[in-house]
Amino acid sequence: MASPVNRNRIRVGDGTLVRRTILTLVLLATFVALLAPLAVIFAEAFRQGLPAYLAALARPDTRHAMFLTVLVAAICLPVNLAFGIAAAWTVAKFSFPGRNLLLALVELPFSISPIIAGVAYLFVYGGQGLLGPWLQAHDIKIMFAWPGIVLASLFVTAPFVVRELVPLMMAQGREEEEASVSLGASGLQTLWFVTLPNVRYALLYGAVLANARVMGEFGAVSIVSGNIRGQTSTLPLQIELLYQDSQVLGAFAAATVLAGVALVTLAVKYAMERIQIAHEGAQARPTGH
Repeated sequence: MASPVNRNRIRVGDGTLVRRTILTLVLLATFVALLAPLAVIFAEAFRQGLPAYLAALARPDTRHAMFLTVLVAAICLPVNLAFGIAAAWTVAKFSFPGRNLLLALVELPFSISPIIAGVAYLFVYGGQGLLGPWLQAHDIKIMFAWPGIVLASLFVTAPFVVRELVPLMMAQGREEEEASVSLGASGLQTLWFVTLPNVRYALLYGAVLANARVMGEFGAVSIVSGNIRGQTSTLPLQIELLYQDSQVLGAFAAATVLAGVALVTLAVKYAMERIQIAHEGAQARPTGH
């Protein structure tokens, strides 16, 4: 039984002054690091009015950058989903030697700078790289073209779906899958009708995060694309080019697109978390007769 001294002991943060100080510091840091820069982006983008903002977004090179960004995201998203489901199912549902090593390799992009990843791809697929002469002999261009951008984007986003699915799949165990197989379901049927419905919110959450990272990736893409204006510049690279050319309005206008993607990502994340909480609450609530 806890003594009266222990029950009455004040913990860190219990005091009104300490609690208000911590809250003030958190709000101040949030404003300085997040809200103020975001407000500046939109204020500068619309400083000269809506027609000037739309004209800045209508530049041919900016429109091409947006198109290329969407194209890369459209290619990477289904690949990330397929890889994430396969890797997570393998790690969570099967026991085999090297399982932890496989999980560590999947999460490797989180511990490696995207710049290093871009340079590594350049040393493998570039003109002077390991496979460069063979690719040139067969007229296959990967570096400084959209295939290289896709490869680099896939590398940096590979762990997102896996990290969301593995903990949930491991917590759910294998009983439902084993029951499904014992009743005659195939592996694909078990995956589609048993496994995926149980992890659908985590899957959507991972997909949203991966998509946002693809559209905002700068480091690795800047190495493998060559940042050729109007050809291999994605939207983040286009923003840098415009700012270096002192085209501030165009840079901030393009930045609002990425900022909008980030805000939509946060909104979708919040909505999915609320839906998941409501769903779990409905499942835990006892049904009346």
